[in-house]
Amino acid sequence: MAKVTHLDKSVFTFLKKLDKNNNREWFAENKSKYIAAHEHFKAFAAELNSEMEKFDNIEKMKLFRIYKDVRFSKDKTPYKKSFSGGFSRATTALRGGYYFHLEPGGNSMVGGGFWQPEPKDLKRIRQEIAMDDKPLRKIINSASFKKHWGQIEGDQVKTAPKGYAKDHPAIDLLRYKSFIVTHSFTDKEVTTPGFVKEVFKYMKATRPFFNYMSEVLTTDINGVPLI
Repeated sequence: MAKVTHLDKSVFTFLKKLDKNNNREWFAENKSKYIAAHEHFKAFAAELNSEMEKFDNIEKMKLFRIYKDVRFSKDKTPYKKSFSGGFSRATTALRGGYYFHLEPGGNSMVGGGFWQPEPKDLKRIRQEIAMDDKPLRKIINSASFKKHWGQIEGDQVKTAPKGYAKDHPAIDLLRYKSFIVTHSFTDKEVTTPGFVKEVFKYMKATRPFFNYMSEVLTTDINGVPLI
């Protein structure tokens, strides 16, 4: 079987039609088209997984279901209009996670980082930043980081987190409640041969950021290992 280096246009064709006919009757009538699109997506994800395993210790890849949980949503349409998945890193020493989302209309993206970390982890990250923000700034100001990700994203507190002054020199970083990176792709990019390699470049560009956070989250404020 030939390698799947990009997403076939037929996958986006199916997702566009699903978006216009988001109901169980239409989905049932077009189940064979869904299966074909999903199988192609899985082959794409498997190829990306093989690339990821070349440079990181991946514990598992998870592909998310197309079926929506509508119990607490105002939008009761039963299906997502995208295919997506993520990669978990192995062992407690390796922190951070990767995510990829493929959706027509220029809504495809890749990303990663630390989304809503546990309170103790967020506290530890802030401790490190408050003590010395230079290592993290060096990473996020590097040419590679700016080229691929631009800047750190994530929800922030409005002024300053509890225990920190509003005029702290690193308040711009201390305000973050999540530390994530994202990059969007056009439909043309997603469906162009070699897209897997392009995604891999962005995933690889997170490593210095992940390495920094992993060291912080596995040591105490004095640098003593916790694991």
